[in-house]
Amino acid sequence: MHGDAAYLGVTRSILGQVWHGPDPALTRLSEALVQSTRLPAAVCAVLARAGVAAEDAARYLAPSLRELLPDPRGLRDMERAASRFLQAVDRDERIAIFADYDVDGGASAALLIDWLRALGSQATLYIPDRVREGYGPNSPAMADLARGHDLILCVDCGTLSHEPIAAAQGADVIVLDHHLGGEHLPPAYAVVNPNRQDEPGDLGHLCAAAVVFLMLVEANRQRRATGGALPDLMAMLDLVALATVADVAPLIGVNRAFVRQGLRVMAQRGRPGLRALSDSARLDVAPSAHHLGFVLGPRVNAGGRLGRADLGARLLAASDPAEAEALADKLELLNAERREVEAQVRASALAQVEARGTDGPLVWAAGAGWHPGVIGIVAARLKEATGRPAIVIALDGEEGKGSGRSVPGVDLGAAVHRLEREGLLLRGGGHKMAAGLTVARAGLEAAMDRLGALLAEQGSGAGQAAELHLDGVLMPGAATTDLVEQLESAGPYGAAIPAPRFAFPDMRLRSVRRIGDQHLRLRFDDGGGPAIDAVSFGAFESDLGPVLMTLEGRRAHLAGRIEVNHWGGRSRVQLRLEDAAIPTV
Repeated sequence: MHGDAAYLGVTRSILGQVWHGPDPALTRLSEALVQSTRLPAAVCAVLARAGVAAEDAARYLAPSLRELLPDPRGLRDMERAASRFLQAVDRDERIAIFADYDVDGGASAALLIDWLRALGSQATLYIPDRVREGYGPNSPAMADLARGHDLILCVDCGTLSHEPIAAAQGADVIVLDHHLGGEHLPPAYAVVNPNRQDEPGDLGHLCAAAVVFLMLVEANRQRRATGGALPDLMAMLDLVALATVADVAPLIGVNRAFVRQGLRVMAQRGRPGLRALSDSARLDVAPSAHHLGFVLGPRVNAGGRLGRADLGARLLAASDPAEAEALADKLELLNAERREVEAQVRASALAQVEARGTDGPLVWAAGAGWHPGVIGIVAARLKEATGRPAIVIALDGEEGKGSGRSVPGVDLGAAVHRLEREGLLLRGGGHKMAAGLTVARAGLEAAMDRLGALLAEQGSGAGQAAELHLDGVLMPGAATTDLVEQLESAGPYGAAIPAPRFAFPDMRLRSVRRIGDQHLRLRFDDGGGPAIDAVSFGAFESDLGPVLMTLEGRRAHLAGRIEVNHWGGRSRVQLRLEDAAIPTV
């Protein structure tokens, strides 16, 4: 909840946003938390926003996986799936893993490979080519796998794959997924999915890797009952954390514990693949949720986006450091190529969106020759730029394959599913924040019009101004490394739990300088206290950089996230600047 009045009087910032602070009710809750917990006001503002009561604050700041982990058997088909999986291991059956080509799919596959390796078993890994085969199981691949295997595990896919699973004659198929299910389940041995229509949905926020992890918890429980060896599941939480953040799963409930514990595991640098990937990305600090989503995740995804679909999963599952380094180097090169391709498609897509207008409930763009591997990223960029759900479609002949990203409070996956049921899409699926679709070129306009109407019914309406939501104000003297650490304890931050953002009001800009082509660094103070630095990446891709360059020596409201910058053996607070405004008084 945020107040209706513009915060600090900012009705139009340099980036054209209205600033909103916490509403009076949240402010009162925050003040009460300060009195009860003696925590800093900035931390209490974040706890109040998350709906944390005073008596729950300590538990929230230190989430326990033991307390928050759900009973795996609460999911339908879980016992059946784990029993069949263990049977295959005990009987030395031939096991195949069919995984999606993104981070969640790759991490899910790596979890299974890790677990099997600990018991001296192995599995065949199959990841479809994004361009040639598309998302999810296909009949030729499943039939071929069934001829050489007794059990096929479909991870991060399969819930809607009726015909491909039916084609796997002679093999049992287990689906471990989280995408929205249809009215009927495919003919699999077991379908474990918190988003099946016959599930209550209380675990619908789990990513596929978390579902796989829960199955392995159940498998360990069943093995413990028979005295079997137990692989170390806690050491595998780095994979669950990476998938949870990269798949934009909401960081609520057990997901917070998964990510918090997984980051601790990752900081130990025990997994060769993630260690090599961190080194190739020049990540020289303990990883945070931000690094999972914006540094490591895109690199793991790069192979699947540009035609080397199995590289990410192979890297995550690698046990040999030399192999891991070679795979990380390949992914680093592919990620650089991906950025170039993405920039070209993004420029074309943004031009279409601006020509069509950004005031409606949906923004979309379509183009022939666009690489289908980058359309999801471009959709995310359009969503960020417009504050609207976005669809980007790569046209090829008479069909187009699209990818979409949504905004909080708008269930894009459900709307895409309905569109498919109404016959306006050839294929469609996804979850609340992301979706994929295939559409006939001739029906593209009608499909997007209908999708926009469905999203409008959910509140993605016209005329909504861009907004920046702030948790309060800070002065430079209060922005300490201790405060940053305490704010981090209220994290991790991501989907559903945005990172705390604060305004620094009426600051004097002591120095403003351009860094490289697109970035900005400035130093500011309140006119009497200590000065701190701020950095804004990509500032010159918008009006933010050019305008601030003219304000050196003058005053401005600044807004963004505070963080610790480790440089030259020293740690100091800096502001990750996201917007600014010129004071009206």
